[in-house]
Amino acid sequence: MTLKIHGIAASRAIRPLWAAAELGLVFEHHAKSFKDGGTRTPEFLAINPNGHIPVLEDVRDEGTVVVWESMACVLYLVRLHGRADGHSLTPASAHEEADALRWSFWTVTELEKDALIVLMHRMAMPADQRKPDLAEAAEKRLMVPLKVLEAHLEKQVAKGQPFLAAERFTVADLCVASVVTWARPAPGLLSQFPAVHVWLEQCLSRPAYLQARKA
Repeated sequence: MTLKIHGIAASRAIRPLWAAAELGLVFEHHAKSFKDGGTRTPEFLAINPNGHIPVLEDVRDEGTVVVWESMACVLYLVRLHGRADGHSLTPASAHEEADALRWSFWTVTELEKDALIVLMHRMAMPADQRKPDLAEAAEKRLMVPLKVLEAHLEKQVAKGQPFLAAERFTVADLCVASVVTWARPAPGLLSQFPAVHVWLEQCLSRPAYLQARKA
């Protein structure tokens, strides 16, 4: 069997790349970038007609499985290639499975859009193209979901569980941290949420994340 991950770390592809590194998977990395038109070729559109990265190709005995959407890619990897042993990032119980699903979808619906606006207009875009007013408005909106995340992490820490779903780092943490990190360029935003700040630093200091960043 062969596993292929299409995409570069400087994109949402960091999520499956990070998950694969956490799981210690052997895979082919196709460093496809969205900047050079590489995702609009007939060959790439044949595996993802949306023309986006990341894409997984999992060549299995029963045939090739193709997965789009970064969160779907991550959840697929931990379900099909992880071990529910209570030690890895794969959910090991119904409660952990529920947390993986709800926090992953919550992140996409409640955080991702505004976190991306902050990233683009505080750091990623050329300075002359940034619009600080858009970033400021996005930061204000992010206060609401970040309060939710802060409250949950405070409860977790009180139970002796410093991560979102358990005592250990799980896929729920990976999915949420991969989005929250986009808000880091916002001056003083995360400093208002100390539990989120500590948790995020723990997630982003993991060797697997640092490894994936180089992909």
